[in-house]
Amino acid sequence: MRHHLILRVVVKLLVAPIALFALYVQFHGDYSPGGGFQAGVILAVAFILYGIVFGLAKVHQVFPPWLVQKMAALGVLLYAGTGVLSLLLGYTYLDYGAFTPGHPEHGQHWGILVVELGVGITVAAVMVAIYYAFAGRTPRINDEDW
Repeated sequence: MRHHLILRVVVKLLVAPIALFALYVQFHGDYSPGGGFQAGVILAVAFILYGIVFGLAKVHQVFPPWLVQKMAALGVLLYAGTGVLSLLLGYTYLDYGAFTPGHPEHGQHWGILVVELGVGITVAAVMVAIYYAFAGRTPRINDEDW
């Protein structure tokens, strides 16, 4: 891929706006279509596109596999921890009104943001992990044998 200079330059220019758009979808998901799942997939696309063009070793330098695993666990902990916190405060699981009992609307807003952030982190990490699993496997048949 070293000779594909234009492709490499375009991908370098696109990765940051793709990640920025993922953040926009993440944090405006409660006001417009979108949310954690969509933002996670969009963010994963930035890393996967980088990996396709620059190779698996380069994307491992940017987003190492150990960090992918930690991010997947962190996202699940954010989601589940929000529910456990509401249980500890005496409310039902994922009842966001528990976070600000005097003003349940504020609790709803913050609870949704945290849960959607957990979903986004988990989805991005799992999608990248799936890409790593497929891209890192050794082929059973050589390209020349086709």
